[in-house]
Amino acid sequence: MSDAAKWYVVHTYSGYENKVASSIEKAVENRKLHDLIPAVNIPTETVTEVKDGKSREVERKLFPGYVLVKMVMTDETWYLVRNTRGCTGFVGQDKSGGSKPIPLTEDEIAAMGVEKREIEVNYAVGDSVRVIDGPLAGFIGVVSALEPDKNRVNVTVSMFGRETPVELELDQVETLEE
Repeated sequence: MSDAAKWYVVHTYSGYENKVASSIEKAVENRKLHDLIPAVNIPTETVTEVKDGKSREVERKLFPGYVLVKMVMTDETWYLVRNTRGCTGFVGQDKSGGSKPIPLTEDEIAAMGVEKREIEVNYAVGDSVRVIDGPLAGFIGVVSALEPDKNRVNVTVSMFGRETPVELELDQVETLEE
């Protein structure tokens, strides 16, 4: 049933993101709603901060005041999230709460890096590939570097008689059928 679950954005009081997320997770645990609310996420990034000549790694919230909840929208789950202490409501819903909130699209989820898409890579460094998407679609090149964790592949393409390195996403290339 969690296949029907979609990501929703919940607005919180500033600084209450962790409290709201833990409250939702605790309520899900107590009411045994794991199949309806499989995930709660606070998007963060790790940055290096230099203070008084000392650098240290700090985790910073990407969207302060917001929590992402993956859930199947039912009256029960809507009520649970909406009435969590510190939560002011869903993004994409009118203030009266009369209409159901709008979930994030697949493109928005990918752009925010909330969910990692699994891309099967069936080529390796040194293999010949064809670019299938983007401005270089149709070009043939050789894979020079692979970074699956960053969704990147470096391909050397012959363009205007010159070897040109190009950085593409993993799903923008395919192996050549020999």
